[in-house]
Amino acid sequence: MRRAAGLFLAMAAAGWCQPPQPSCGMVPGWSQRGEARSYEAENLFEYMDGNAEGYLIYGFKTMRGVTCVKDGVTLVMDISDMGDADSAFGIFSANRDSRQPTSAIGMGGQIVPRRAIFAKGGYYAEIAANPEGDYTAMLKQWTGELDKIIPGTTTPPAALNWFPTQKRQSIRLVPESVLGIRILSRGYAAQYEFAKAFVVTEASEESAAAAMKKLRARYAETSDAKAGDEAFQAKDQYLGRLCFFRKGKYLGGYANVADGQDPVALAAALAAGIR
Repeated sequence: MRRAAGLFLAMAAAGWCQPPQPSCGMVPGWSQRGEARSYEAENLFEYMDGNAEGYLIYGFKTMRGVTCVKDGVTLVMDISDMGDADSAFGIFSANRDSRQPTSAIGMGGQIVPRRAIFAKGGYYAEIAANPEGDYTAMLKQWTGELDKIIPGTTTPPAALNWFPTQKRQSIRLVPESVLGIRILSRGYAAQYEFAKAFVVTEASEESAAAAMKKLRARYAETSDAKAGDEAFQAKDQYLGRLCFFRKGKYLGGYANVADGQDPVALAAALAAGIR
């Protein structure tokens, strides 16, 4: 018994625990159709085919799901373990409809007539309803029940608070090549009316300093700037006027800065907000 408990704890520490299993019995009157689903990164394509890559790129680990039916309505529910809260919120941000409002579910959610999604802790939950119709009330009830069985924080990632809100149009986790630069492997990017901002978290100050050196080497002409621990500004054929900085283990800055805006001042303000 002790050995089994120790194995479970070791698996939990390694992030191998399965996500919660949704059940049709969570809401009265629904019945299960077919077998419950369980997928891992290695076989997710069997379930999602061409859409699997959109999950794997955000660090997908495992999925558990079920299909429920009632009075001619079918609900396809899945809960995915994305590994951490940043990845879970990242895939939510990538899949939500930016034209529609979000809902206060978990760290963030959205309910539209035939679809509901939300992120909580390291998990991403989704429900699809068929056939055509407006199932908003039904989806609200089901997301409320799923929220009860999914553990984890309901506080959005701290990085979202680093970016100024004024004139911000969107913000999302970019899973690779932030700004199209491979050196910036994974981080948050925010689109503004006048520029694009980003923050990337490196493993250590040393690795951040090494990445900063590589970034500077990309440009034939740079000039030092005052932002964070070190910074430079430059011009790029595709990214326009830019200013990049390093603050501890974080890399950040602004690109495609419009005329009339100061890239250095923008970068300095962003660096100051990183805690």
